[in-house]
Amino acid sequence: MKNSIITGAYDLHVHSAPDLLPRKFDDIELAQRIVDSGMAGFAIKSHYFCTVDRAKLVNEHVPGCHALGMLWLNNSVGGINPYAVEMAGRAGNKIVGFPTVDTENGIVKTFKLPPEKRPFWARVIVDMKNDGIELKPVKISENGRLLPEVYDVLDAIAKYNMILATGHLTPEECILLTKAAHERHVERIICTHVSAAGAGYAVEYQQEMLPYGAYMEHTTQSWSSGKVSLEKMVSQIRTVGIDRCIFSTDLGQPKNQYPDEGLLDFCTALVEQAGFSETEVRKAIVDNPKALIGE
Repeated sequence: MKNSIITGAYDLHVHSAPDLLPRKFDDIELAQRIVDSGMAGFAIKSHYFCTVDRAKLVNEHVPGCHALGMLWLNNSVGGINPYAVEMAGRAGNKIVGFPTVDTENGIVKTFKLPPEKRPFWARVIVDMKNDGIELKPVKISENGRLLPEVYDVLDAIAKYNMILATGHLTPEECILLTKAAHERHVERIICTHVSAAGAGYAVEYQQEMLPYGAYMEHTTQSWSSGKVSLEKMVSQIRTVGIDRCIFSTDLGQPKNQYPDEGLLDFCTALVEQAGFSETEVRKAIVDNPKALIGE
């Protein structure tokens, strides 16, 4: 495994335990798998809580694995909360993501879909509504303009040189945000799982965000779950250019693969079925993530 295509890779989108939702593995178990597979590190994603402290603990106890903290701006951290971003930056957090589970579209869509079609995380929203808790969407804009607190968040991200991730925003909001981030000197931007079935962006929108320095993130779980074809993902990657793409897994759900397995399978498929070279693929899992995290 140490000489495989994923040697030295970073996975910047992993759902590990402890979490509100059941997970296949915890931080330490995954960190050991990262070392054993020859990968370099991973970012710990929780929709609900900042993970920078967990990342520090992993780095202390599992030498050879570089874990990264994330903060996602959902209701549990106060939504678009500059104070939460400031504290995360002071603690050494690496990635700040905009709303995911608490976007207006995410909440509305949850209750429009039949239970078997809902995303894995939707059970938390459903449970909260059943408990009589009001579900207030986290908004970043009104009438086509970003809210003032968004600019405060962007300034804090730039201040601590953190990475901005776009979350589950609409395409129009994503473009507004990436443009404003660029203007506010945010130098590291990830457009989150752009080819995902439920929260992705057409390639035309992706191209609009390239001038602002954004990288397009493609998640292996979109393909391995059968929700998105390899052909669609390959088409988008080739149109945008692999120099501006990263591959992450978005894995951690109990029924799915481990991230090292998912990343290896996806990268192998790109080489064996889609005609990419190993050098090209490693650009998106080693070189581009390292550029984003500043290594």
